Amino acid sequence: MQNNTLSNRPCPMQPVKRKKKEPAGKKVVRICLRALAMVLTAVLLFAVVVMVSLKMICSDISPAAQKMFVTTILETGQMKFMASLFLSPEEIQEIVDTNSMKEFDKEVDDTLIQIGASGNFEIAGGEAENTDPIEVVEVSGPSFYGTMLIVKDPSKVSLATIYPWKAEGVTLDKLVKDSGAIAGINGGLYNSTNNSGGAPYGVVVSNGEIQLNEPQQFPGLVLIGLTEDNILQIINIADMSKQQVADLIAEKKIRDAVTFQEESSDANNHFVQLVINGEARELNGMGSGLNPRTAIGQRADGALLLLVTDGRGKSGHLGASASDLINVMLEYGAVNAANLDGGSSSCMYYGEEYLMTSVTFYYSNASWKLPVAFVVKE
Repeated sequence: MQNNTLSNRPCPMQPVKRKKKEPAGKKVVRICLRALAMVLTAVLLFAVVVMVSLKMICSDISPAAQKMFVTTILETGQMKFMASLFLSPEEIQEIVDTNSMKEFDKEVDDTLIQIGASGNFEIAGGEAENTDPIEVVEVSGPSFYGTMLIVKDPSKVSLATIYPWKAEGVTLDKLVKDSGAIAGINGGLYNSTNNSGGAPYGVVVSNGEIQLNEPQQFPGLVLIGLTEDNILQIINIADMSKQQVADLIAEKKIRDAVTFQEESSDANNHFVQLVINGEARELNGMGSGLNPRTAIGQRADGALLLLVTDGRGKSGHLGASASDLINVMLEYGAVNAANLDGGSSSCMYYGEEYLMTSVTFYYSNASWKLPVAFVVKE
């Protein structure tokens, strides 16, 4: 007998539900959105870590770290605001006052410089100075590395510019090559916003021509330049009018010069004078924060000392302080010396290559755009 129970009956076929295929374009968008979400999350976490770290640094947990952060960040062009995120103007000024430079308005005594005079100058390590027209010397300290060009004939150093001024400057190597020079360093106050670099500030003199004369454009301007007799001058022009500056340039026979700013406040922390007539400037603390630096000095025999140091994390270095610059300049025999600039602008070019480059990673093999540079001709 045939068994017609329900269990032995064949089951009807069930339709198979197929997953609808996602369009390729939509899939790409979904993956991109997911990746973007991950990136934004990582950025947010990084920002939180940075803010928490900055808050700790700016607290009273470590007064030394707080002091170094504030004095260093005030010397930057774009990041000054970070000091005021967690500290009041009064607190910032108190920190600056304990790590700044004392007033130093001495005038350069030209008679202390005898161009071409014989002297017994030694480089680090006690080695006798070589006789090359331009000597390249490596210098270093606990928080910085630097390179110094010792230019034996100061008449070979002049100021190259892009005058008449433009919206954008040019890199240091172009300033050097276009002026027929072989070496150069940056120097002078200028508009570095967004790496435009086309407009200097204050006063600019090139080959005896006054190309810019705005001594009141910024407070505390100091003129740094060379006379027709090849003597380095460091002159406070903060209270001078345009006419007074023009008269000064004519009287002193200034042939090439720029200006940099002397100001210690909760807005800026700039300094200029380092050594005048063989006397080092007195400091409070280290005198400044730690940053890349560009400085110029002159020995008693007239040789010019062109110095650039690194910093801001490059090669693991934070940078040089005002105290570091003074010590290096004195070590190499400077009678007079001044700070010219610093930060991402600091750079040195010689022998068809950059010996010191910008600390900004995307300009690590070049320089920022500049309107002027001190250059060295053969």
